[in-house]
Amino acid sequence: MTALLSIEHLTVRFGASTVVDDVSLTIDPGEKFALVGESGSGKSITALSVLGLVDGADTTGAIRFAGRDLLQAAEPELRAVRGGEIAMIFQEPMTALNPLHTVGAQIGEVLSLHADLGRGEARGCAIELLAKTGIPEPERRVDAWPHQLSGGQRQRAMIAMALAGRPRLLIADEPTTALDVTIQAQILELLNELKAKLGMAILLITHDMGVIAETAQRVIVMYGAQVVEEAPVGELFKEPLHPYTQGLLRSIPRIDLAATQKQKLEAIPGTVPTLRGDIKPGCRFAPRCALAKPMHFENTPPLKEVRPGHKVACFLY
Repeated sequence: MTALLSIEHLTVRFGASTVVDDVSLTIDPGEKFALVGESGSGKSITALSVLGLVDGADTTGAIRFAGRDLLQAAEPELRAVRGGEIAMIFQEPMTALNPLHTVGAQIGEVLSLHADLGRGEARGCAIELLAKTGIPEPERRVDAWPHQLSGGQRQRAMIAMALAGRPRLLIADEPTTALDVTIQAQILELLNELKAKLGMAILLITHDMGVIAETAQRVIVMYGAQVVEEAPVGELFKEPLHPYTQGLLRSIPRIDLAATQKQKLEAIPGTVPTLRGDIKPGCRFAPRCALAKPMHFENTPPLKEVRPGHKVACFLY
């Protein structure tokens, strides 16, 4: 199968700071793919780079979507891709939605740009999209202002806007942040339903391993701007290889142990590395790793496949 999205050796620098370091990944048509890592690991910048939304950065590598290199594309071509073939749900809907326009007007703008619909047709289509995302009374909500909607409704409105261009790839950047647990589950279920109905691929960006377990088929773990592990989701949860991934999973409460009151959540010691200045050689997780040896501070481990479909950047394998 030809990949829908292929990122090859992507590196993004702001002055002396390298915020994405030699990241490569592929997403197949219709696949649910996830990027996971702590804040500052580079996952959101990787996604924003796909749409050419990282201003002032020195970006190298290749980002190919349906065979076209988006890093080499002219701005008019990128504008046609944004919101059309590739759509994005941003992290905070209250700031992503324009407070000066109604929800229907904002969805209608996408429809006007990418579906060439008139005002009346766009309004009707916006109502259908709001209904599809499960917003009650869509005929009334289409004329609502963003501040008149709840957090969950604003997130659904963002999803409706993203679907307006009938994208082949939907990028969801922390789509459940700041939502309560019940609404989180509803949003994740909605994304799964829409993916099944529309056949689009989804790139999910999150720091929540539980979200990945429910949503993704394949996952990349990022740490310190680099990819440290890549695997099918089931295998990653069953047998994580990188010490950082193992630490992330040990920090998740387990429902099978909760009743015994014996479980102890483990924190990963140390702090996230700063990415300012020249990059020093060595494994970036070594200062926080109990298994690190002197050589791990001097040499950078390559990302290599240690079993079919499972890659890890660690000298222990």
